[in-house]
This record gives sequence, C-alpha cells and structure tokens, in this order.
Amino acid sequence: MGSKNKLKRFRENETFSNVYQPTRDELVTSEFPIKGNWNTDVFKNDHPLVLELGCGKGEYTIELAKRYPHKNFIGIDIKGARFWRGAKTAVEDGIPNAAFLRTQIELIDHAFGEHEVDEIWITFPDPQIKYKRTKHRMTNAAFLERYKSILKPEGVVHLKTDSEFMHGYTLGLLHGAGHEVLYANHNVYKQEGSPAEVTEIQTYYEGQYLEKNKAITYIRFKIK
Repeated sequence: MGSKNKLKRFRENETFSNVYQPTRDELVTSEFPIKGNWNTDVFKNDHPLVLELGCGKGEYTIELAKRYPHKNFIGIDIKGARFWRGAKTAVEDGIPNAAFLRTQIELIDHAFGEHEVDEIWITFPDPQIKYKRTKHRMTNAAFLERYKSILKPEGVVHLKTDSEFMHGYTLGLLHGAGHEVLYANHNVYKQEGSPAEVTEIQTYYEGQYLEKNKAITYIRFKIK
C-alpha cells in the first residue's frame, strides 16, 4: 500500500464515528473516558461486548456483527490503514453494532474496564515462533492475565489460527495452567461439528490458506 493511500485512509478514519484512536498517554494515564463505558457511550445499549484482537481488515468483526445484531463488536488493531476497510463497510452498510479501536493489544486492559467484556476473538495472530518473540505471543500467560482482567467471570476467548504451533502452544499452556478448554479442533473444515461462526466466516488470508490446504484450527476457552 502506497504512503498516499495510507494517509488517505488515516484521514478518512478520523471522519468515521465508529473509529476510536486514543493516544498511548490517554490510555496509560486513565484519561480515556470510554473505558468502562463502551456500551453506554458508544453503542447506547446493554448488549454483550465482543472484541476481535488484531482484526486486520475487520472482516471477522463485520461478519460477526451482521450475524449477531444483539451483540456489540469492536475490532482492535494498531494498523488503522488496515481496519479502514471494516470501518468504512460498517458506515456504508449501516452496521451500528461494529466499531474499531486503534491501539496496541498490550494496552487492552487500559482501554476496557474490569469485567466489561463478554468475549474475545483472536483471529490468525502472528505465532511469534522464535523464542525471543514469545513475549509478543497473544496467548502467553501475560496476555491471558490482561484478558482475564477485562473479561466477565464467565467470559470466553476464541482462538482461530492456521498455525499448528500456535494451536499446540496455546492448548499446552491452557491445560498446564488449569484453564478451562471448552472446545478444541485442529482442522475445523475437515471435522464435523465445527461451530458455524468458525467455518462460515472467513478472512481474506484464511481463503488463501485454504487454497494451499492448510488446516485451520480453533480453540474456545475460559481463563480461570
């Protein structure tokens, strides 16, 4: 993507009522007024709140919002030029229960209040295979603690990935730490009984993975 295109998208994001772009300082100094108030201030209802972390172009956020109109969805990514597509689609198609937040996932607990969130989706994260990159792995123990702080006690996390490594690493960590694995499938398109929201919604890159016959894995779990 050219720099002109990026700048155009950044400018357009600023005009969208469904895009929120707090500064790092606003978040870490607790000066972000929407924290703890997403449903009342943004969605104007008390529906369940669902996050997609590392939402990319926002395809999953948009499709989930269409499928579940009585839930509120927020796609989160640091790359605003990517989720511009999802934000624009939500505006053009009149999808009131989809919003987008530009921030780093490491700051997630600064953007949402304690027990404010009902569900978290992590879709196709970078598995960060190299050992020195483990601190950026989105299902490591430190990230799970952040998620736990914002999730309701019965809140659920979904992990969908094409990485067998990420799938195995996460399952091992969950079992080892005593978290509750509700469902796990190492090839959702080849095994019966896979949840419809997992197989009927696909990202752009997921389609490419499937063309190469890569297995798509899925885990649903609760953090204890």
